[in-house]
Amino acid sequence: MDKLSAAQVKYLRDRDFHRKKVILCRAALLLLILAAWEGAARTGLINSFIFSSPVRIAVTAWEMALDGSLWLHLGVTLAETLLSFLAVTFFGLLIAILLWLFPSAAEVMEPYLVMLNSLPKSALAPLLIVWLGNNVKTVIVAAVSVAVFGSVITLHTGFREIDSDKIKLIYSLGGSKKDVMFKVIVPGSVPMLVSNMKVNVGLCLVGVIIGEFLSAKAGLGYLIIYASQTFKMDWMLMSIVILCLMSTLLYQGIHMLEKKYDR
Repeated sequence: MDKLSAAQVKYLRDRDFHRKKVILCRAALLLLILAAWEGAARTGLINSFIFSSPVRIAVTAWEMALDGSLWLHLGVTLAETLLSFLAVTFFGLLIAILLWLFPSAAEVMEPYLVMLNSLPKSALAPLLIVWLGNNVKTVIVAAVSVAVFGSVITLHTGFREIDSDKIKLIYSLGGSKKDVMFKVIVPGSVPMLVSNMKVNVGLCLVGVIIGEFLSAKAGLGYLIIYASQTFKMDWMLMSIVILCLMSTLLYQGIHMLEKKYDR
C-alpha cells in the first residue's frame, strides 16, 4: 500500500476532527435543550403539568417499560411502519417499472398520480375506516397511501433520466426493452431507490400515526390520542419523544444500507 503524503494525512485528520466536533456539538445542543426544559419546569417558568419535563418523561417511560405496556405500543407502531414501508417500496418500484415499460399508460396516469400525491391523506383516513373497518389493515393502507404515489413519481422520473446512450447500446446489441429495464434502468437507479427509501420510511411512520389516531387499539398514535383525552401529558410527550427516536433510527438504518452499497 502506498504511503500517504503529509497533505493526505492532514486532510484525513482534519476531516475526522470535524466529524467528531459536529457530533460533540449535536450532543451538547441536545443536553442544553433538555437542561433548559427541566430547569424551566422545576422553577415554574413553564407549567410542568402541561409541558412535562425530561425527568418525568423518563420516569413514565421506565414505569411503562416495567409493566410491558410501552413495548406493546412501540411494537405495534414499529411493525405497522415496517410493513407499510415494505409495501411502499415493492409497489412503488413495481408501478414505476410498469409505467416505464408502457409509456402511453404513464402519460394517461400522470395527472392522477400527481393529484393523489397532493391529496391530504388525513382526508382519506375516515373513508378507509368505512371501507376496511377499525383494524390494523386500515392503519397500514393509510400509511401506504401517504408515501406510495410520491415514490412512484420519483422513481419513474428517475428511470426516464437514465443515460440514453446506455439504452441505445443495449438496443444496438440486440437487447429488448426488458433487458434495458433490468440491466440498465434498475441497476442504475439503485442509489436513487435507496435515497427514496430514506424519505419513505419517515412518511410511512407519519401515515401509521395518522391511521392510529383514527383507527387503532394500540400503538404510539393511539397512546397520544388517549393521553390527550385523559390529560396525561407525560404519556403524550413520552410518545412523541419515542417517535422522534424511532424515526431517527429507521432513517439511520437506511443510511447504513446506502453506505454499504456505496462501498
